[in-house]
Amino acid sequence: MSESSSPSRVESTSNKPSAEFAAWCEAEFERRRNSSGDFDESHYRQAMELVLDKLHRLEEEGKA
Repeated sequence: MSESSSPSRVESTSNKPSAEFAAWCEAEFERRRNSSGDFDESHYRQAMELVLDKLHRLEEEGKA
């Protein structure tokens, strides 16, 4: 799924847990990219997407 073919889930302006988590992840990715340590962004992004999928399902069910 490419960014150009689907709307971003991060664009929400609410304080939903998924939006807050996505914003935190982006800040963490930036911090890690700028650090001197090894950072496998693709693995972190895969993990982030798994968590976001679960959070979105919970939000749709009214449980988050």
